[in-house]
Amino acid sequence: MSDTTNTRAGNRRRAFITIAACGTLAAGISACGSSNSEDNAGSGGKQVSGAIAIDGSSTVYPWAQAASERFQTANPDAKVTVGESGTGGGFEKFCKGETDISTASRKIEDDEIALCKQGGVEYAEVQVANDGIAVVTNKAIELKCLKTGQLSKLWKKGSKVASFKDLDPSFPDTKVSLYGPGTDSGTFDFFTEVINGEKGDTRTDYQPSEDDNVLVQGVSGDEGGLGYFGFSYYEANMDKLNLVSVDAGDGCVEPSAATIQDGSYKPLSRPLFMYVATKSITKPQVKAFLDASLPDQEEIAGNAKIVPMTEEQAADAQAALTKAES
Repeated sequence: MSDTTNTRAGNRRRAFITIAACGTLAAGISACGSSNSEDNAGSGGKQVSGAIAIDGSSTVYPWAQAASERFQTANPDAKVTVGESGTGGGFEKFCKGETDISTASRKIEDDEIALCKQGGVEYAEVQVANDGIAVVTNKAIELKCLKTGQLSKLWKKGSKVASFKDLDPSFPDTKVSLYGPGTDSGTFDFFTEVINGEKGDTRTDYQPSEDDNVLVQGVSGDEGGLGYFGFSYYEANMDKLNLVSVDAGDGCVEPSAATIQDGSYKPLSRPLFMYVATKSITKPQVKAFLDASLPDQEEIAGNAKIVPMTEEQAADAQAALTKAES
């Protein structure tokens, strides 16, 4: 695949893309969210070259993509590839030594830890942002709020809910068409665990995809559509979707940057991570990418339309990275 401007942001349907150097665009560096390319170069402002392979969560994808664009603007000889094969799919590649960084919308699990140990891959866990899982419906279904019990009744394995009215007599008698992440997705793991009580516990008669844009299109194009995916994908498509608040027992709470950061949007708020191979940190281009991206996580999150870390979270993330680099 050629490293051209046609591979820039927006074409998330491709399973694996090469991020183009957005400094070549007419909009210049400002299009990438940085006014000083030296801030994103290597140590001491010196440019670096070489390849960086990133893959994993579709939820973290916008953040990784935005960080990569900024970095390549300052380092045009670097080649950063960003994939979105899902958190589980990303860990499979990472633990085989195929990638430098694995993005994840959940913490690494025991079987993945064992796989990395088998592959001789040591790593550092670094938080990069926050996210909430948005529950959405088609614009024609104006649901304002769902209780977590109703979400479980709808999504749990063996569910017989066929119409919105089956959840509440006041809801419309419209057939439900469900859309959600595939089983390689960290969003799938997280949602099924916190809503249904067990990871992977879900009804199977829904349309799955690892690509959140496909889920957006499905819900927005289906009158009875209801789905869930990362909050950033709702923000990018809010004109097409109806956002549903969630009631975990303390009243209805709508996801927002504030409610996701303070945890009041529960139980569907979560941290987002990068897992960095220890051996990759010794590569100048990988170290430069990390050193340039983490201090500017708030600006990168803004460009990616994803929720940034709090000051305390950012300090903990920097400490984890510093420890890994030492």
